[in-house]
Amino acid sequence: MGGTVTARRVRTVLISLAAGAVLAYGVTFLVLWAQLEKRFVFSPRSEIEFTPEQTGLEYEEIFFATQDGLNLHGWFVPAAGNHGSADRQTWVWFHGNGGNIGHRVEELTLLHQRLNVNLFIFDYRGYGRSQGSPSEKGTYLDARAALQYLVERPGVDADQIVYFGRSLGAAVAVELAVARPPKGMVLVSPFSSVREMARMAVPFPAAGLLVRNHYPTIFRIRNVEAPVLVLHGDLDETIPIAQGRKLFEAANEPKTFRELTGAAHNDTYIAAPEAFFGALEQFRADLS
Repeated sequence: MGGTVTARRVRTVLISLAAGAVLAYGVTFLVLWAQLEKRFVFSPRSEIEFTPEQTGLEYEEIFFATQDGLNLHGWFVPAAGNHGSADRQTWVWFHGNGGNIGHRVEELTLLHQRLNVNLFIFDYRGYGRSQGSPSEKGTYLDARAALQYLVERPGVDADQIVYFGRSLGAAVAVELAVARPPKGMVLVSPFSSVREMARMAVPFPAAGLLVRNHYPTIFRIRNVEAPVLVLHGDLDETIPIAQGRKLFEAANEPKTFRELTGAAHNDTYIAAPEAFFGALEQFRADLS
């Protein structure tokens, strides 16, 4: 009788330990999953601390509507000397997951100086002065609204629009490019999919299946019919360069890959300026 009671107690303790381990593992996963979603997907800020005016850029405040009734905010920066006339390329910028367009002013200014193209940068819903809350579907609607604004803007040639996507914005640009092919597309520090990033970052077998936002760029880019330039820093710890190479390999020709030596995720234009802007200048020239 005593042996039976002891055995039951041992089983009870083992079951309790196992349940505790599963619970601890589950809680750890949920915490990591929440951090992952915030880190790689949406981390907006509402206050715009910097504007192109602070760097001496001529620009126009733009507000435009999405198909589902939200007002988005952006800046149109005309190429120097032509005030947005149609004899120039227009690059539409799809920014990354953090902050807002104000955090891109330095790079925006340098791009304008080096490329001298029309530039249009905007905030997704929930970012900066744009209405709403961010979501994967929402970013796709926002991209379409931004493109529609440009197509309808006087002085912008619809056949001379180039997509410039950074990080999360690269996924948004690729999705739009399937439906509305651009003149060309630049992808900086892109990932293949959020699910794959989740599997890499979280030690949980089903991590990739539980993320709410998917951005399956690796599958979509195979359907893009436009010249593609991929730029990726070799020191990128946020999105490893292997992700950029994988996306590049899946893309159709013509395509170009540039490894940015010494560059991480957010400092590509600072850590490797000549390689970064040199590749962009060559891409712009090739498109012309």
